[in-house]
Amino acid sequence: MAQQPTPGHGAGTVTMHRNSSAANIRHLFGKELLSLWRDSALLILVIYAFSLAIYIQAKGMTHDLNHAAIAVVDEDNSPLSQVLLDALLPPRFQPPTALAPGEVDKEMDAARYTFVLNIPPNFQADVLAGRSPTAQLLIDATALMQAGLGAGELSAIFQQEVNNFVARNGGTIENPVELQIRAAFNQGLESSWFTGTMGLISNITMLSVLLAGAALIREREHGTLEHLLVLPLRPSQIMLAKILANGSVILLCVIFAVLVVLQLWMEMHIAGSVTLFLFGTALYLFFTAALGIFLGTMAGSMSQFGLLFILVVLPMNMLSGGYTPLESMPYWLQNVMQVSPSTQFVALAQAILYRGAGLDIVWPHLLAIFAVGALFFVFALARFRSFLASQQ
Repeated sequence: MAQQPTPGHGAGTVTMHRNSSAANIRHLFGKELLSLWRDSALLILVIYAFSLAIYIQAKGMTHDLNHAAIAVVDEDNSPLSQVLLDALLPPRFQPPTALAPGEVDKEMDAARYTFVLNIPPNFQADVLAGRSPTAQLLIDATALMQAGLGAGELSAIFQQEVNNFVARNGGTIENPVELQIRAAFNQGLESSWFTGTMGLISNITMLSVLLAGAALIREREHGTLEHLLVLPLRPSQIMLAKILANGSVILLCVIFAVLVVLQLWMEMHIAGSVTLFLFGTALYLFFTAALGIFLGTMAGSMSQFGLLFILVVLPMNMLSGGYTPLESMPYWLQNVMQVSPSTQFVALAQAILYRGAGLDIVWPHLLAIFAVGALFFVFALARFRSFLASQQ
């Protein structure tokens, strides 16, 4: 007589299988962290990318006018010209240097000054008489960013100081329209906040792809991949362990970068929820780590992986809308990039960190990142299974 299965036997088997699967992933997770810890060069790169690299990028490549070199040819020597000189204050400008008219060409050719302001004779008298005199501003446009910022800054200073001087001396200036400009979300117009945040987002993408791909290639080059293939492990367990381990390292670095580099070192005001941003980052890392493993299966060595990285990840970063607004791109390219999780992550990060957006606003970005990331994970897993089969 056949033995009847005991009640609950099937459920117990499923539970044991789940426990075994979780234990396998846990052990592989620890192995991945240990492998990264022993790779000192890669570990130093990760630490640098989420600390000094962000700070240097934010502070070293400023979009603000800072200590611009300026000289003045004052042919009027009037109270008004002195008022204009006194308005050229640090840190936007260096103390103005007085030049004679014949020295201008020589000094500009030597690139000693980015700006040379020439105030003509009788300038104050003509202003008070309403004759609208013209002052000349020479700009060294080889320093393109400083030139563009400084031209607008000097024009605003010049107009404001002249208007105030005329008003104090009983004159009137017709100005029927007054434009008041108010900056939102970054009232101090600190470009380092923007540059630092975009540097963080860029490093999240690049380092998460690099770590996951390098982990797979390292297994193959060290011969440990063959050891995994003879163990009772499924490809999904191996891939998931690599994604969780490398994603966890990047997520810890992101926490340090936000709390220490952005808030403490750079004194950036985080407008929204850091927890919500980290949750979105975790979803995004699921996609980027899977992308790294996918590229790792396509490359035969680290040099080939580096070439694939340049062809895939760098364009994805540049076209994500972080440094160049999507609106400035061709219309067809805007639509194509909406499918990319990198574009959705940039929009999510900017909304939370800059504008203080909550879940009610950023949920479409979170959903898009999750949906595309899940689809790509399935696709990458299929490729990973084929890759493991070819190694046996």
